[in-house]
Amino acid sequence: MFAGLLLPLWGFAELADEIHGRDVIPFDEPILRLAHGLASPGADRAFVWISDVGYLNGVVPLDIALVLVLTFLRRFREATFAAIALGGSALLNMATKLTFARERPSLWESIMPESTFSFPSGHAMGSATLAWVLVLLAWQTRWHWPVIALAVPFVLLVGFSRVYLGVHFPSDILAGWAAASAWAAVVYLVTFRRHLRPWRRAEP
Repeated sequence: MFAGLLLPLWGFAELADEIHGRDVIPFDEPILRLAHGLASPGADRAFVWISDVGYLNGVVPLDIALVLVLTFLRRFREATFAAIALGGSALLNMATKLTFARERPSLWESIMPESTFSFPSGHAMGSATLAWVLVLLAWQTRWHWPVIALAVPFVLLVGFSRVYLGVHFPSDILAGWAAASAWAAVVYLVTFRRHLRPWRRAEP
């Protein structure tokens, strides 16, 4: 409850308050410049690919496939959890972007420019939501550590790729992770209320 819901909610609220007040977040520009200092043709290709896989050509197809597979396996509660968490995360991200209307960084010309608003990062939020869904579904199984070992580096790389490409402030990434964690936790607690857990049937 604390790590998955309360702490992320507090973190998101603090960042949102700063963005709403149009305040400059001290660590944003230094981290952006540090990431840009790592630029090279090879790194450009790698992080463009990671960014691409981190949402439209990786995360989104996996979201759809996960829901379809769970439905095919007749794990309807698990499929419902995944569908609401993943689909709701995307809708929540779009609504939040419009609410805060934060412009994207403009410290240099990005090799992968974006035209939508910046806060919170859709890539960070989408990849983190998928990671949370997989971890929560796997937590009661022997696969939870392998899932965590794959999910954490993936989420971190996707987030860093957006900073490296100069299309998001680090605070956008942190806000996306925080929102994803809180949203997935809420949906999980509602879907698997009381004594229920993934992969277990409700008692008659």
